[in-house]
Amino acid sequence: MTREIVETLKKVLKSRGMTYAELARSLGLSTPTVKRLFSERSFTLERLEDILRVLETDFYELARMSRGANGGTAELSLEQETALARDARLFSIFWLIANEWRFDEIVAEFRISAAQLTGFYARLDRLRLIDWRPGNQARLRVTKHYVWRRGGPLRKAYGLKVISEFMRSRFDSPVDAFHFEALELSSESAVVVKRRLERVAAEINELVEADACAPAKKRVALGVLLACRPWSISLVHTLRQESEAPRKSARS
Repeated sequence: MTREIVETLKKVLKSRGMTYAELARSLGLSTPTVKRLFSERSFTLERLEDILRVLETDFYELARMSRGANGGTAELSLEQETALARDARLFSIFWLIANEWRFDEIVAEFRISAAQLTGFYARLDRLRLIDWRPGNQARLRVTKHYVWRRGGPLRKAYGLKVISEFMRSRFDSPVDAFHFEALELSSESAVVVKRRLERVAAEINELVEADACAPAKKRVALGVLLACRPWSISLVHTLRQESEAPRKSARS
């Protein structure tokens, strides 16, 4: 479970005026066991559900409060982006850590040795992207919902590759969805569309936080693209240019 979620859970406990001992009694556990759950962030989904039930809240409210406390999205520094853009493996390791993969899970699942991974952790720590702690624990030092700089190193290095790989699909699996519309709206309605997409993105991030405590193997890597911009298909522009050409010839 993420550090941010646990810290938010502690704040909810405090706001309810509830001590670890009182929570332990409600859960039928010992006080040391509850303290260990919080210090080691070792909640199972079932245990977290029990705690949230006692606190009379749910995953989504907890995730919403956690995201609000951490300031939403932010850019990485130019130095950080440059380092990640120059080394695809370093970027991949950072992506895994940001998605709650633990050290042992990365070694077990990917073609990388513990020694190699240690080197990547050290580099990410020097870049102040993670706080590397004893036991190969890694805590993000930036928000996990960071955005790539416009025209920055990450977009230049990986932007087109990511989009082309994502779109190279028939979108026909049970969890796939594809909806594309080319519409004409008023400027006011276009602003509303943008705001609603931002709201959907926020709701997705809440689900990400809620599922962060699940083991990596039980999570699905899901790509979601939300975008809108003033645009029309180039074929329409070609038609307009072709229709204007005879009129220009007639005037000349």
